[in-house]
Amino acid sequence: MSVRRWGTGLGATGVLVATGAWVVWPADVDARLWGEVRPAIEARLVADSAGTGYPYRGARWFCRAEPLDLAEHDGVVRAGVNTLCLEYGTRAGALVECAGAAIPQVVRLKRSPDGTYQVTSREEPPDGEGYGNWLNAHFTLGTEPATADSVDAGPLRSLARTHFALPANAPVRDC
Repeated sequence: MSVRRWGTGLGATGVLVATGAWVVWPADVDARLWGEVRPAIEARLVADSAGTGYPYRGARWFCRAEPLDLAEHDGVVRAGVNTLCLEYGTRAGALVECAGAAIPQVVRLKRSPDGTYQVTSREEPPDGEGYGNWLNAHFTLGTEPATADSVDAGPLRSLARTHFALPANAPVRDC
């Protein structure tokens, strides 16, 4: 393959990566503010994850949030987010995924006296009828609320493997 073709291929790849990053990151999201509120949102998601689908001790929930929109008014932050929470355990050297959900949510937060953010409320759409109306009422046109495969589970799997002291290439199995 000629150097010219390699150069064209690399250039095209660069454009695709840059375009993908622009499309994935919402234009109206303040990266600094998101960095401050994300840990509080994800900690609350883990704390609120109830029940277990895993039949063994030691199962744990891991959650991730991705911004759809973010705004701060009068000391209150409103974050429209895609969320993914997955429950993992281990069995025979493998990571075992037993339960999980991807749900769009609206989270409100306030800054506490120590400078960190605290979640004051979380809203999510109803199951079944009313789901679409809730999305239309809570998100702007053009946002992409969560679906089962729209939030990447890779970072959660890596975190779970680390938590359970499994190798980075440990297989993931269903419960």
